[in-house]
Amino acid sequence: MRGGRHVAAVSGASFDLAAGECLALVGESGCGKSVLASALLGLLPGNAQTAGTATVAGTELLGADEHTLALTVRGRLVGLVPQSPAAHLTPVRTVGAQIEETLRELTGLSRKAARSAAVAAAERAAFPADHLDRYPHELSGGLAQRAATALALIGDAPLLLADEPTTGLDRDLVNRTADELRRHTDDGRALLMITHDLAAAERIADRVAVMYAGRIVELTGARGFFGESGPRHPYARGLLNALPERDFTAVPGLPPELSDLPEGCAFAARCDRAGERCAVRPAFTDGVACHHPVTPAAARAASTKDVHRA
Repeated sequence: MRGGRHVAAVSGASFDLAAGECLALVGESGCGKSVLASALLGLLPGNAQTAGTATVAGTELLGADEHTLALTVRGRLVGLVPQSPAAHLTPVRTVGAQIEETLRELTGLSRKAARSAAVAAAERAAFPADHLDRYPHELSGGLAQRAATALALIGDAPLLLADEPTTGLDRDLVNRTADELRRHTDDGRALLMITHDLAAAERIADRVAVMYAGRIVELTGARGFFGESGPRHPYARGLLNALPERDFTAVPGLPPELSDLPEGCAFAARCDRAGERCAVRPAFTDGVACHHPVTPAAARAASTKDVHRA
């Protein structure tokens, strides 16, 4: 950054993702979720640096040259539903033309066959066929989102990165989009869904990874995360409790600036369980990075107490 400063936008992120599995990556805005997805596809700014390994179907993504990323990875090994779909659509071409071109490139269809296949591709993402002749600036945010989803699904890539795929959609379309992504996954593909929509995550995710201040602080099964026992990390529990259908109580305070992270636990200043040990950064152990994680027994007791209170 300016002045020779460096900011660690994502640090120590480690996870696997199997074919047929959906991992939901959740957390507040600015925690590094989209940066992680951009790193996997080589879409970070030129001044960004990456380290480590990221392998998809035997191909190493980090450090791959642009030729490999463009011809082998993007759309073929890894599909992307971008966070800002309107900015990723070509403004001077209709949605239909962009879908047809993608079909020809990724599936080998002829120009004539691609025209009819474009309708089916649009329908898969609930994009209306009578809007295929429209340009991106003529679309609402929700329609642009569905157009981007249609484009991402075409290649049937082994890994799909869906960055906020339900933004701008009403609840019925959220559910329909989530279900289509789940069907895409059930056909033997992996899905990394980056989302603020915990209801959509609960609907289709197999596991949940919670990111805070550039680090994954909990990685666990979706059934336990959304179920009676709930998450173990206090921040993850706070995210769930902020939902209207739960306590509707916001997590107090604000996340720290990535350029000024504390030496210890980055969540300590907002945490009601913080203690002296939190002055040291907690290691990621047994699926959680916390010195004072909530135990399953305590979580069940809290849940029972809340029911009695209600």
